[in-house]
Amino acid sequence: MARLQHTEGLTDEQTELLKLVRTFVDEQIIPAAMDLERKDEYPTQIVEGMKEMGIFGLMIPEEYGGLGQSLLTYALCVEEIARGWMSVSGIINTHFIVAYMLIQHGTEEQKQRYLPRMATGEVRGAFSMSEPGCGSDVAAITSKAVTTGDGEWTLNGQKMWLTNGASSNLVAVLVKTDTGADSVYKNMTAFLIDKEPGFGEVEPGLTIPGKIEKMGYKGVDTTELILDGYRTTTDQILGGEPGKGFYQMMDGVEVGRVNVASRACGVALRAFELAIAYAQQRETFGKKIAEHQAVMFRLAEMATKIEASHQMMVRAARLKDSGERNDLESGMAKLLASEYCAEVVTDSFRIHGGYGYSKEYEIERLYREAPMLLIGEGTADIQKMIIGRRLLEDYKLR
Repeated sequence: MARLQHTEGLTDEQTELLKLVRTFVDEQIIPAAMDLERKDEYPTQIVEGMKEMGIFGLMIPEEYGGLGQSLLTYALCVEEIARGWMSVSGIINTHFIVAYMLIQHGTEEQKQRYLPRMATGEVRGAFSMSEPGCGSDVAAITSKAVTTGDGEWTLNGQKMWLTNGASSNLVAVLVKTDTGADSVYKNMTAFLIDKEPGFGEVEPGLTIPGKIEKMGYKGVDTTELILDGYRTTTDQILGGEPGKGFYQMMDGVEVGRVNVASRACGVALRAFELAIAYAQQRETFGKKIAEHQAVMFRLAEMATKIEASHQMMVRAARLKDSGERNDLESGMAKLLASEYCAEVVTDSFRIHGGYGYSKEYEIERLYREAPMLLIGEGTADIQKMIIGRRLLEDYKLR
């Protein structure tokens, strides 16, 4: 068994689950990924396979029909899935964030209504904070919900970069609400929006215009969401109380950063696997290129970056599982893993030489996919701000 990305202290149940996922990736995802990616086709059969395995309910408690696994187990499964095709891990990432937010912040009625069907994959979630005029600057959102005072709300605005925007049937949307608080962050509310899958006006006042074309991260649908007089009720506010949406969303993003780190680890490992295999086949100057010191050193650096990223991701996940605050560790894991992933993929591309530029080789796809991880769930600069602020809190001069 390969030594990279080994995780100490796993139970027999965790080990068997990861073996099952790895086999699924090797047999069902990797062989189909290149064709589906070229067609920008939603991986319906792969998604159905994940439903049967219980992947959509990995962290949902058993009382709601899920497997009740830890964040660490989920992150390690995502690492395996991203190794096969990052787009597939994206399909379950936003679903997982919405499920996590419901588990942590939803009313019991909301949990009973959504979680059992989310566990089976019947209900699939999407997560929406960004807007065309703002991404990381969440306080600058302009989408708004206004109440008539009788438990009815009207939502207006435009949201951006919804992964699963079309294929989902439940969207957690962050909008501004006037709660009278003196902080902009306490005047934001997360609404749970039920909708039909598809494009166009999927509900009265709710439109999914179409799929955003991207250089990579294909197969999964990325969309806008337009609210124009969309009507809902207080019952659909996450937790049932306005003004808490920002903090609920940030809690979701925190675990989402562990997820992005695990995706980066998976993509980087696949790039390394392709590079080390190719380096032992390709010959130049009378010997395998793996025997050239320049290539051997590059492989050594790639493996070291992969291992460091994995261990930091594991630590961040375990810290969250213990119930402790992990914004520092998840920020560090996301920053390191995404940056190292981009570097490892680039090195694999270089080892492939001219063939790396050909669409016949898998590394070309990874080269287009890796940049998304640099910006997903907060850019590197945002992570550095989070990390820096926490460090100043912890090391404040007394």
